[in-house]
Amino acid sequence: MIQHLNLKQRIQEGEVTIGVSVPWDASRSLIEDIWSRDDAYHFIAVDSQHSPLVESQLASIFVAAQELAIPVHFRILHTNMTYRIGNWLDLGASSIEVPQTETETTAQEAVDYFYYPQIGRRSWGGATRVGIESRHLKFPTTDGDRIDYANWWNSYGVLMLQVESIGAIENIPNLAKSGIDCVSWGPNDLAFDREANPDHPLSESDEVCVEYAVNACNQAGIRLMIRNNDHSQREKYIEMGATVLLENPRN
Repeated sequence: MIQHLNLKQRIQEGEVTIGVSVPWDASRSLIEDIWSRDDAYHFIAVDSQHSPLVESQLASIFVAAQELAIPVHFRILHTNMTYRIGNWLDLGASSIEVPQTETETTAQEAVDYFYYPQIGRRSWGGATRVGIESRHLKFPTTDGDRIDYANWWNSYGVLMLQVESIGAIENIPNLAKSGIDCVSWGPNDLAFDREANPDHPLSESDEVCVEYAVNACNQAGIRLMIRNNDHSQREKYIEMGATVLLENPRN
């Protein structure tokens, strides 16, 4: 029998993995419509860094996606809000991205609040957590139930850090803490930093910068995600070594 890889396994094993963004106020019908536009999609993504954060609407998206068996990637509101990762996961996200990550402290805090013990220190709770109903554990009654779900989550959830400066890219080896699956490319904020440092080797071109990041990720045992936005750019970034892509919906 063929064993299907979950999202975390796909990413860790370097399989090309493609996500598509949905609006912060997407309805179930819109999610279904966007998902149906390309059979290459593996997850949907919702953003709160540059979009409204209405948590009741966010929870609705998470629940609708679970009913459709679609993993949801969520970019959190701010770098300094890693302490809220567990709360957003309790609403039903499958993947978390921390924007503008620069320090090992942020990376470790993300790991701590993302994973259950004994890897992290995420608090137990949340009736709409991904996988809780399908595993018949909405109201766990034993320590075995609790530990079973915690172990399942720790091998399922995807944790990403966004690198958006030259310093952050150079710091990838230190940001790649155990439990970090991926770093994501922040092209626009990175462009500001490269413009401020025109003589730095990583300011030479996108190709040079991406190649450096891919090599750093490979050596650290993690993967690189690119927001390629347009599906026509897929092959370009795959050839450059990115294995996770995030796109806008096809028209």
